[in-house]
Amino acid sequence: MLNQLAAIRHHQLVSISPENLDGTKGRGGAMPVEQGSSREAARDLGTGWKVNPRMFIEPHQTLTLADVKDQGEITQIWLTPTGYWRGQILRFYWDGEDTPAVEVPLGDFFACGMNQYAQVSSIPVCVNPGSAFNCYWTMPFRKGFRITLENRNEEQVVVYYQINYVRKPVAEDAAYFHAQFRRVNPLPYKQDFTMLDNIQGTGHYAGTYMIWGSNSNGWWGEGEVKMFVDGDREYPSICYTGTEDYFCGSYDFEDPVTHDRYVPYTTPYCGLCQVVTPNTLYRSQMRFGMYRWHITDPVYFQKDIRVTIQALGWRSGGRYLPLQDDISCVSYFYLDKPSCQLPPLGSFDDLELI
Repeated sequence: MLNQLAAIRHHQLVSISPENLDGTKGRGGAMPVEQGSSREAARDLGTGWKVNPRMFIEPHQTLTLADVKDQGEITQIWLTPTGYWRGQILRFYWDGEDTPAVEVPLGDFFACGMNQYAQVSSIPVCVNPGSAFNCYWTMPFRKGFRITLENRNEEQVVVYYQINYVRKPVAEDAAYFHAQFRRVNPLPYKQDFTMLDNIQGTGHYAGTYMIWGSNSNGWWGEGEVKMFVDGDREYPSICYTGTEDYFCGSYDFEDPVTHDRYVPYTTPYCGLCQVVTPNTLYRSQMRFGMYRWHITDPVYFQKDIRVTIQALGWRSGGRYLPLQDDISCVSYFYLDKPSCQLPPLGSFDDLELI
């Protein structure tokens, strides 16, 4: 990207936020002071002085963050919420579709799904203090897009956000961005966890964010990620050698010197970005947040793709132990169509981390 930064482009950046709800040129910060969400704070200064920087979402209501009729690509999203993140559902719709291409709990979409701040310093996703979610996935659209945020909580939530897109022609071979969420708790004994399934068409797998809740003592990550592409049935074409290996770590994410702790890391393409340990009163077991972005190594498919992971630990006699853990996953991928079959998202209770 840097070698193209100096090139002249006859494009236009459009920015949507509570201070310019439809991105109209020359209308940022122009809301009358008496209509703004921060009108009390701005009452002495008037229109133009940070009158409407935030939006409120009442319990069990859905707020439309953006509704655009245009052509171009989303280049950046910044968002910071209050409330319980697993109780807020982010959805993206492309080109007038009724079925969302993205349907993911808010924190999980930004690789920070445990409702606790954790630094993420990667290419497509950054999470910065205090709860600043940033997304840089390229998201082309040809007729427009709509982004909504549903509040399933029993309390009002507050959201600040900025959605930036470039108005420009979209290449004929540009695919649509998708993200799907799955969660199983507990995983049935001797059953693989399905990360992605029922995807038909042409595209490429672009990344994974996973939360792993360990329901037993010992190491939990011997399981292999398997990618079944273009007609693979019993055995996949792509098979990784272990959970930590898929997330570009090794040997149990263990400190190689002390051998007594997990070592979190966050890098441009992969990370163990969060380790939640049971070291305080009333806390049980451990949870791990991990990401792997297939930016330089996309997994291409021409007809279909299915992705699974095994849950394996160790039992007596040096034998593998199939685990019954709490596993959540966001799969990010690009597809040659603006919508596809979605897995059931589940209720508030189905998603809750307990």
